[in-house]
Amino acid sequence: MISQKMQDAINNQIQAELASAYLYLSMAAYCEKENMKGFGQWLRVQYQEETGHAMKLLDYLLERGGQPLLKAIDAPPAEFGSWLSMFEKVLSHEQHVTALIHSLYEVALAERDYASQIFLQWYISEQVEEEASASEIVERLKMLQDNSGALFYLDKELGKRKED
Repeated sequence: MISQKMQDAINNQIQAELASAYLYLSMAAYCEKENMKGFGQWLRVQYQEETGHAMKLLDYLLERGGQPLLKAIDAPPAEFGSWLSMFEKVLSHEQHVTALIHSLYEVALAERDYASQIFLQWYISEQVEEEASASEIVERLKMLQDNSGALFYLDKELGKRKED
């Protein structure tokens, strides 16, 4: 049986993962509206990953005898400015999620919940990958700021991303 404190922390993370998914879906819609379908595709895959992360947490909570409690999610913005600005927001958001995962792990440590510590290792590793991916795109966009042809090439390249 999972402790109430751990259950509450996991429920908060489920909400954060679903809010992330909602943010990335809004970003994808913005990109597609602006005819950057490759950026949109990359963000749609990101949306699917975040939804998967939430479901993995929900399933884990159920396996441990906990009670998932779905909370309200605020509406994300609909406009994101420049492509660089948008992906800087993606990177910043992923850094925020990393901090949330670390806090969740701290709860597992404090609760001496060894099963949750092991379970959360996957999320810690996943966040390293998420930040690296977003950071790479930010750095590429910085290099391409004044080259619209190269920007369209990057859009095409990001559009090749598929769900795992």
